[in-house]
Amino acid sequence: MQNVLLIQNDSAEANAVRDALANSGDGSFRITWVRYCSEGLQALAQAKSQASGDAERFASILVDLSLPDSSGIETFDRLFLAAPQIPMLILAAAQDEGIAKQAVQRGAQEYFLKGRLDAYSWPKAVTRMIERAANTESMFQQNERAQITLNSIGDAVVSTDVAGNVTYLNVVAQTLTGWSQLEAAGHPLEDVLRIIDGTTRAQARNPMEFAIRENKTVSLTPNCVLIRRDGAESPIEDSAAPIHDRHGQVTGAVMVFHDVSAARATTLRMAYLAQHDSLTDLPNRMLFNDRLTEAMTLASRYRRQLAVLFLDVDRFKHVNDSLGHDIGDRLLQSIAQRLLGCVRASDTVSRLGGDEFVILLSELTHAQDATVCADKILETLRAPHRIDEHDVQVTASIGIVTYPDDGTDCETLMKHADFAMYHAKDNGRDNRQYFRRDLNLRAVKRQSLEDSMRHALEREEFSVHYQPKVNLANGEIVGVEALIRWLHPKLGFVSPAEFIPIAEECGLMVPIGRWVLGQACHQAQAWQEIGLAPIRIAVNISAAELRARDFLRGVGVVLEETGLDPHLLELELTETFLVQDSTAMSAVLHDLKRLGLKLALDDFGTGYSSLNHLKRFPIDTLKIDRSFVRSITTNSDDAGIVCAVISMGKNLNMRVVAEGVETREQLTFLQDRECPFGQGYYFSQPLTGQACTQLLRRGIAVDDREYQLC
Repeated sequence: MQNVLLIQNDSAEANAVRDALANSGDGSFRITWVRYCSEGLQALAQAKSQASGDAERFASILVDLSLPDSSGIETFDRLFLAAPQIPMLILAAAQDEGIAKQAVQRGAQEYFLKGRLDAYSWPKAVTRMIERAANTESMFQQNERAQITLNSIGDAVVSTDVAGNVTYLNVVAQTLTGWSQLEAAGHPLEDVLRIIDGTTRAQARNPMEFAIRENKTVSLTPNCVLIRRDGAESPIEDSAAPIHDRHGQVTGAVMVFHDVSAARATTLRMAYLAQHDSLTDLPNRMLFNDRLTEAMTLASRYRRQLAVLFLDVDRFKHVNDSLGHDIGDRLLQSIAQRLLGCVRASDTVSRLGGDEFVILLSELTHAQDATVCADKILETLRAPHRIDEHDVQVTASIGIVTYPDDGTDCETLMKHADFAMYHAKDNGRDNRQYFRRDLNLRAVKRQSLEDSMRHALEREEFSVHYQPKVNLANGEIVGVEALIRWLHPKLGFVSPAEFIPIAEECGLMVPIGRWVLGQACHQAQAWQEIGLAPIRIAVNISAAELRARDFLRGVGVVLEETGLDPHLLELELTETFLVQDSTAMSAVLHDLKRLGLKLALDDFGTGYSSLNHLKRFPIDTLKIDRSFVRSITTNSDDAGIVCAVISMGKNLNMRVVAEGVETREQLTFLQDRECPFGQGYYFSQPLTGQACTQLLRRGIAVDDREYQLC
């Protein structure tokens, strides 16, 4: 049922319209008749308020422009303003046909002259008007949706007619080209869409012209660049397709394209990151190997030499652990910049990962040029690195290989450079070493030891031996030091000096150290349980253990599990390590003291301690290094150092233990200088737990007397 609003003052004419529509046969019209324009406006307003959502109750309006309260075009304007979406049919007298035409121009659907339509034509005319309005609205909505869609997508859209003139640009296309829709309409596509080859800078093929000519979808050639109206350039990718009419004839073309600047930049960035270290921006291993391979090819062709320097930062891990990973990362960046400053532009500095760097010296006049470069690098890295409030000092160990003497492929050169670098570390760090053939055997042995050590704990190959500490005044045993021993199933006993540095480097020292601590505390408690008097037991603690986050908690767990009095446990710490990590270690040591433990400074005199450092650390015992004790009777300098340490210990209320006492002359010297305690082979070698038990019961003979443990 179509609701029609009839606004007509003449009742006879109104009735004629009503009758014609009401008696149309299918009963599809319902008429609302009013005489005045104001009444029509009121009916429209009421219908709008009663309609659901945005729908209107009236399907059409039939209006005579000559009304008592309004006449002429003003009547149409008032009604159209109130209901622009409702199709309106104008009823006009012959003399008012001009006004009726004007109303159609302003938005009316149609006009009819009074008396020209009969009862048969009226319903058809109104129905056609309503359908036409509905079709127009539908087309408008479709066009609107299409327009919104085209302006909402991220791609640019351009269309042309069959002659190649622009007919449409969406918002993205207007932005990318710099042309507005109004400006571009009618212009040849080449004016609006200037596309060139990004490599040759030549004019690119017009894809829309090709799509029209070949009547198929086509794409731009690769690496095309769009030149904006203002001259700016954007790389683009696109496809163009022909437009057909309903008969299949080509009427134009449409092209969809988008700016690939970000995508190409991302691709380039990803390619760059795949070949460079993200922290230092140096070439990574993959790019370094490419450059090394290329350099070897050129060196072989022109009979030249090249060198590879494998660099590892010494004791870098303690920087991370004591100052934090952020400081460690910035230190690596500082090192990278210094390395770049030490080489030529033709050389390559690469970061392999962690604290390992490798330098390719691609053109060497003489093999010794690599030595000059390595020495320059070592000197440069020694200078403090200022990071925030920290002056971080590090050194490096460098292994050097040359091509073709030390290898003819990347893998061999890198492996040999790595061997040479470890040789530099074994020689005290902060130095450079050239590769030698015998290093192969050493590297293989080292790797074999590392592999074996990873299973030594579970296979129970480790054991703990105990060496007594003696009161030099009366010979009493005042304590023991726990020392790890490794019985390798094939190699026999392996020296701690050989396997402990490897354990520290490969991360095994922490679990091994915890095992030693547990064994020592169990043994000390076991001695008490069999009736021996409580005795202090000393355990060496490595730098790796002390840096471990759960070290303090682990010590507490061992003491709780074994029941050992904390005052009977002494941890021996390396002097050099404490000085390097003085700020961080001071806090850890005070936490250990709060547990009740004793702390000893091992190898005292070989590092760089000062009285200021000794004041900062809660040290209980100073252990004089065996290198000084060995020569106290023959070297006045060593004798003076030993005397000074003994005196220092007394003044600072610290126990002093002389290590490495092996002769009667050394013992006499120490007794004469009133050194309180000693330790060494003169008294006893390190013993198994069972043998040490017997020694503790029996006592040690000193000055032809035997003293038992009290």
